[in-house]
Amino acid sequence: MELCRWVFCVLLLIASSLRVGAEQLRRGQRTERISGSAGDVLEDNPVGRLKVFVYELPSKYNKKILQKDPRCLTHMFAAEIFMHRFLLSSPVRTLNPEEADWFYTPVYTTCDLTPNGLPLPFKSPRMMRSAIQLISSNWPYWNRTEGADHFFVVPHDFGACFHYQEEKAIERGILHLLQRATLVQTFGQRNHVCLKEGSITIPPYAPPQKMQSHLIPPDTPRSIFVYFRGLFYDVGNDPEGGYYARGARAAVWENFKDNPLFDISTEHPMTYYEDMQRAVFCLCPLGWAPWSPRLVEGVIFGCIPVIIADDIVLPFADAIPWEEIGVFVAEEDVPNLDTILTSIPPEVILRKQRLLANPSMKQAMLFPQPAQPGDAFHQILNGLARKLPHGRNIYLKPGEKILNWTAGPVGDLKPW
Repeated sequence: MELCRWVFCVLLLIASSLRVGAEQLRRGQRTERISGSAGDVLEDNPVGRLKVFVYELPSKYNKKILQKDPRCLTHMFAAEIFMHRFLLSSPVRTLNPEEADWFYTPVYTTCDLTPNGLPLPFKSPRMMRSAIQLISSNWPYWNRTEGADHFFVVPHDFGACFHYQEEKAIERGILHLLQRATLVQTFGQRNHVCLKEGSITIPPYAPPQKMQSHLIPPDTPRSIFVYFRGLFYDVGNDPEGGYYARGARAAVWENFKDNPLFDISTEHPMTYYEDMQRAVFCLCPLGWAPWSPRLVEGVIFGCIPVIIADDIVLPFADAIPWEEIGVFVAEEDVPNLDTILTSIPPEVILRKQRLLANPSMKQAMLFPQPAQPGDAFHQILNGLARKLPHGRNIYLKPGEKILNWTAGPVGDLKPW
């Protein structure tokens, strides 16, 4: 009886929220601009603030790899491919390396896929080393800073640590030759060896056209309180349980599988995107890594992301007010998830929804083709522009060397 009363109260709260929301929509208060400096940063235009030189590498480092497996264009790590394409035609590109602020090396390190479409990172360190050896031999720019004015896109699970298991990634650490470069990566976790200071954390790739094709009318009632589709256990890689997602996903399932407010399952229906647009809250728990495409999907579909990943560093955190648009739940507090979410006042929910409805917020999470002002490409450039001008201390003295070319596992030193 107590459960029924509680469910009734929450459903009443949702209904009340929707009525208020509908009234505000009728008055034209459909969106809300981000206040303060974050809104200004989100709308920055990087053109004219930096120049990027794109190294022309042999196609074996990029185009030939993609030709071998076109699936790389649609997986969540595809940002490295689309960033390359974007820069080739971007107005920030310069063909004169002497006037460049930044140097970009187009290496597709995640485009070695298993039959299931998951990237195998084991060749990536050798591939990256080979590319760096090439640019350091053929151009003078790497050697003058040992990469301090270079950036690399490394969208692996744990970035330039190049391993999909956290324990092994930590053991490996960031590839030594990238220690001075700026890393553009999806992985972000505070106080972690795989996130170096100065890195730019970006959203994973989610196909814009596919999501666009699944949009439903914006005034569709949000009749689902909490929504999640995905694994709760990874029996294949974590047969004993507890290691995958640090037990957070398992806790969601064990505590809320029978709760009527929680629409959660391992099934991935054809209506997945439509269902997110009918939900108030979308769970975004960590998996093997703290990030996932659900963050992007939640923002695009206006479903308040419930972020369950301790110490996560979120994409473009200086421009996107994650604290205002999302809900953060500590991994240890997952058993109290129902109480936490039902305690959020309707006016707070409505404000988060208005912020999520802001087109500039959605645009910043996407890598569209062709590129559009304010999109994720431009947010990356904004992040690079804010690091300028480079300090004089990045330039090495004649004969000075900092990086150790023979550091790292022996397997990484083999030719690629």
